[in-house]
Amino acid sequence: MSVRRLAELSVQPAAFAFNAENAAWAQHTVTKYPEGRQQSAIIPLMMRAQEQEGWVTKAAIETIADMLKMPYIRALEVATFYTQFQLKPVGTRAHVQVCGTTPCMLRGSEALMDVCRSKIHHDQFHTNESGTLSWEEVECLGACVNAPMVMVFKDTYEDLTPERLAEIIDEFEAGKTVQTGPQNGREFSAPITGYTTLKDEHAVLKTTREKEEKSKPKEAPAAAAADQQVPPSNAAKPKTDAAETNPTTKSPSPVKAKPGAEAVASAPAPLHNVSEANKAEPEVEGTSKQRTGPRAKVEPDAAFKSAELLSGEPIGAAAKAERVAKPSLDDDRRPAGIDKPVAPDDLKLISGVGPKTEATLHSLGIYTFAQVASWTQPQRDWVDGYLSFRGRIDRDDWVKQADALARGGVEEYTRVFGRKPV
Repeated sequence: MSVRRLAELSVQPAAFAFNAENAAWAQHTVTKYPEGRQQSAIIPLMMRAQEQEGWVTKAAIETIADMLKMPYIRALEVATFYTQFQLKPVGTRAHVQVCGTTPCMLRGSEALMDVCRSKIHHDQFHTNESGTLSWEEVECLGACVNAPMVMVFKDTYEDLTPERLAEIIDEFEAGKTVQTGPQNGREFSAPITGYTTLKDEHAVLKTTREKEEKSKPKEAPAAAAADQQVPPSNAAKPKTDAAETNPTTKSPSPVKAKPGAEAVASAPAPLHNVSEANKAEPEVEGTSKQRTGPRAKVEPDAAFKSAELLSGEPIGAAAKAERVAKPSLDDDRRPAGIDKPVAPDDLKLISGVGPKTEATLHSLGIYTFAQVASWTQPQRDWVDGYLSFRGRIDRDDWVKQADALARGGVEEYTRVFGRKPV
């Protein structure tokens, strides 16, 4: 969990007071709680203070603590624990919270953060030059089906592209009102193609159903008998394109296979482990039974090949190519290494570097913070590709972390980042 601290005293206002409307609301809210439990109102009161001032100031925390007759330390615990409370000044027109949790990340939230870096500020919790915009990365905002998404104050903006987010930021900067919700024409969380279920909700009422039943023409006995001949086990079986439910792969199959389906029907099942491969291959006469290792050499991509036969097209080609792609050790972009010093730096102090990564860096001759701090962009790209980190070195800003550690160790790191290295 990250360390959350109050803003510097230089930006803290001297006093805080609710305006007349909010003061009346606060007094009414406190009365909702049982006698002796009024301190439970601290969260809604802090939220209202944040809505009024834009962020939660030290004066606001102390004023609310006095209203609820609670120690300042208890109010500070609440303010610093919940990330919904902004403890530093944020943009007066928009504070953009970008969801970085897995569904949004898979749908491109990192590109949205790049937009914020370019249009607002490179670092989180910093306002732009005019003080009107700021941004931060947050955890799940609760609209995973509409990923990626952002929240600005209380409103959400979903189904975003980097281009659309850039337009939204410009509109907030210009003081315009921005349409909330999905940005691609979707209605709430419904499929983009429109509703697919519950289209006949008008027939839910009993009176409506009875009226429709009376208006229906009576079925001929032959048709009714045909309906009764459907086996119950198959009556509601869905029709899909999956190979598992494809009737042409059954044996015997009453369905005539389409051209090319013979290969699908005769395709071998994927070999999921080495033991299955051993059972499938007969023993070759004259071979030794005392040898080590499996009798059959199974290709790592056997499951890929079986899936390709079933689908009729290559599967996982890009993933396989990406898995084996690695920059060469002779690449000109590789940062220069040094001999191991007597006391190498503890590279694990850099966020994103664990024992295994540190060992890999040592194998490349990287032992000191100063080396990491001096990496150029091509050198960072090379190391990132060698470690298969997919841009993590720049996302975690190893260079800035290493520079702080090289200049003043943990103390300087804490001063720069507001927290100790993990």
